Amino acid sequence: MTKAVFTTKVTPSYKDLPEDRYHFPRTYLNYVRQAVGDYIVYYEPRRSSAELSSRGGRQSYFGVARVVSVIEDTDLQGHYFAIIDRTTYLDFDTPVPFQEGGQYYESALEKGDGSTNKGAFGRAVRLIPDDEFDRILKSGFAPVLGESTANEIALPGFSEPPAPFERPIVEMIASRPFRERSFMHNVRAAYSNRCAMTGLRLINGGGRPEVQAAHIQPVASKGPDSVRNGVALSGTVHWMFDRGLISIGDDYTILVAKDHVPEDAARLLNQNGSINLPEDETLHPNAHYLKFHRDKVFKG
Repeated sequence: MTKAVFTTKVTPSYKDLPEDRYHFPRTYLNYVRQAVGDYIVYYEPRRSSAELSSRGGRQSYFGVARVVSVIEDTDLQGHYFAIIDRTTYLDFDTPVPFQEGGQYYESALEKGDGSTNKGAFGRAVRLIPDDEFDRILKSGFAPVLGESTANEIALPGFSEPPAPFERPIVEMIASRPFRERSFMHNVRAAYSNRCAMTGLRLINGGGRPEVQAAHIQPVASKGPDSVRNGVALSGTVHWMFDRGLISIGDDYTILVAKDHVPEDAARLLNQNGSINLPEDETLHPNAHYLKFHRDKVFKG
């Protein structure tokens, strides 16, 4: 087993969903097989589509997950899927650029003269040493790890932190408390601390937002801790959503279960009948998870 970098768009086609599966050609089969059973980080390239001239990608690492198996794509010859344990997927709290201050997180991307190794960069799947993998994770989760932790992060070429973490970062991201904090942080940030269904943005006396982070496909049903599987909701609306009294259509309309929601509660919902969405389209609820909620949770 070894860790790897998988290159993909944050919101690729339904067939290639980062939280669930990664589609790749035979060229990378050996590399991906080496990563089975271990963790990978996802990298978003500059190109936003298959067009060579396309741009708009952040050129940043954006999430982490564990690969559990590789299967053949029976519809497209010479292609495969890396199957992801969706319960291990976690968005970074902040995207991590491939280089900062001229220093590369992946040493293989840097030539001896300090320029970018475009040949290595062009590979969609790249194996990565544990120490470089850890540095990416520590930067990606710096907001949740805390400011003091963030200040101790060292990039290649810089001095090392004064002391290592007592607990490996991979162990930390597997713990439920850490995942809940990260998920809440990311969903609140995506929705600007505003309830998607009521528009309310309440901040308590301590400066903490009232809004909560709701999973669309529940964790108990193996829903991932991904912003695309989340929505920011106030406490009462969160309760109704989890119990299937309300749901969301593929067009982001608010669905209300007939004869299940009191009129007083229904009046809390956005009068335009639709949820408020994050400004960043890549963070909008994914149709895959919305369908699960409507089919398995919603009482409408």
